[in-house]
Amino acid sequence: MTRLALGGALAAALALAGCVSPQGPPAPVSRPTTPTAPPAAGAPVSSPPLGPVRGPRVTLPPAPAPLAAPPAGATAQQQGVRPGPSVTALGISDAEARSALAAFRISCRSLVRRTDNSGLTRGADWQPACDAAASWRDGDAINFFPRYFETAIVGEGKAFATGYYEPEIKGSRTRRTGYEVPIYGRPDDLIEVDLGLFADDLKGRRIRGQAKDGKLIRYPDRAAIVGGAIDGRAPVIAWAADPIEFFFLQVQGSGLIDLPDGGRMRVGYDTQNGREYTGIGAFMRDRGLLQPGQSSMQGIMATLRAMPDGGASIMNENKSFVFFRELFGPGPLGALGLPVTGRTTVAADPAFVPLGAPVFLALDRVEATGLWVAQDTGGAIKGANRFDTFWGAGEDARRIAGGMSGRGNAWLLLPKGSVARLNAATVTGNGGPAPRR
Repeated sequence: MTRLALGGALAAALALAGCVSPQGPPAPVSRPTTPTAPPAAGAPVSSPPLGPVRGPRVTLPPAPAPLAAPPAGATAQQQGVRPGPSVTALGISDAEARSALAAFRISCRSLVRRTDNSGLTRGADWQPACDAAASWRDGDAINFFPRYFETAIVGEGKAFATGYYEPEIKGSRTRRTGYEVPIYGRPDDLIEVDLGLFADDLKGRRIRGQAKDGKLIRYPDRAAIVGGAIDGRAPVIAWAADPIEFFFLQVQGSGLIDLPDGGRMRVGYDTQNGREYTGIGAFMRDRGLLQPGQSSMQGIMATLRAMPDGGASIMNENKSFVFFRELFGPGPLGALGLPVTGRTTVAADPAFVPLGAPVFLALDRVEATGLWVAQDTGGAIKGANRFDTFWGAGEDARRIAGGMSGRGNAWLLLPKGSVARLNAATVTGNGGPAPRR
C-alpha cells in the first residue's frame, strides 16, 4: 500500500505523530482481531490493554556508542550491526512461521534482484533461503527460519511500532445522492520528477508538481483540491459517502469500497500531490481539541464528526492528497508491488531493513509481538527499528491498528553469515561509512 504503504499508517501514536504518509506504491497500507462495535460518536476510546512481552529473555548488549537520530542518507550498515540471540530463542510459534514463510516466498522474487538500500545484504545472499522456501513444507515452517537465518541488531535495537489496516468505506462507482465525495485517479497535469536522473546523491527522491508557463510549480493542496481545483483534470474512479472515512482511506493508502449493489471495489495508492503529510492527531492535540482517551484514530474521527464543519478545516491542515487506482487480483499491494498479508506484513524504512526480510518484534503489546515480514514502506516510517504493523481489513483490524503503539526490541532475520561479513568489511575499511568530505 505504500502505504496502504504503503507507509504508509494508524495507531494512537500513528495518528498523533503523523505516522502514515503514503509516498509510493501503497499497501493496505502497511494485523490482529477481536470484533467490537465501533464507539458512539464523542465517546472516549481507549487502546487495548498492554500484554506481556513475548520473545527471548535476553539483555541487549550496549551499543558501541550513543546513537542519535539518523541523519539524512543514513543506512543500517552505518548505524552498526551486531549479532542477536539465536532464531530458536525467539519463540516463534508454528502459526507465525507458516504465515511468515508464505509471505517470504512472495517477497523472494524481489529480494534476489532488488538493490538493498540498507547496505546489509546482496541479492545473492537470499538465494539459498529463497530456493529452499519454494519447496519447503508448510507443516515444517517452524524449522525453516533457524535453518537459513541469523538475527541481527541494528543500532540500539530498541523498536517502536504502530499499526495500519485496510479500510472499508461506503462508495459508488457513479455519483448519486449520498455518494458525493470524489475519489480521484491520477491527474493528467501532475508531473513526477525522478531527481536521481539528475544527480546521483538524489537517487530515490522524487518531486511532484504542475507545469505552468514553462516552470514546475507546486500542485494544489488538499483544500484547493477539495474545493474543485482539479475538476476535469483527474478521473473520478468512485464516489465516497463520507469525507472523514475517505480522509482516513487516504492516510492508509488503499482500501475496499463497499458498493450499493453489494459488490466491492479495491483501490490502491497511485500517487499524491507532492505536498507534505501532516498528522492531524498531533495538530488537534497541540490545540487541545482531543479529550483524554480520544487520541486513537477512532477518537479523532469522533471528534471531527462533532465539529460544526464536520472536521473539514482540520483535515485540510494535511495538505497531502492521495490519488488512487482500482486494483484487480490479489491485494492489497505493498511497496514491492506484491500482495501484503494481515498480521504478517510490516512496513519499515528500506534504508534500515531489506524489503522482504523477516523481522521479529518483542513488544509491550502482545498482539504485535512475533514474526513479521517487511513488505511495505510508509512516508512517516523512518529510521532504524521503526515499524508499522499491518492488520488486514475489518472492524477488528481497524480497532487494533487504530490503537497500536508498542515499544520493545527488534531483531532482523538475515541470511546466515551476514553479520560477520558486514563487520569484517567494516574492520577492513571496505564496507564502513563513507568518509566525510
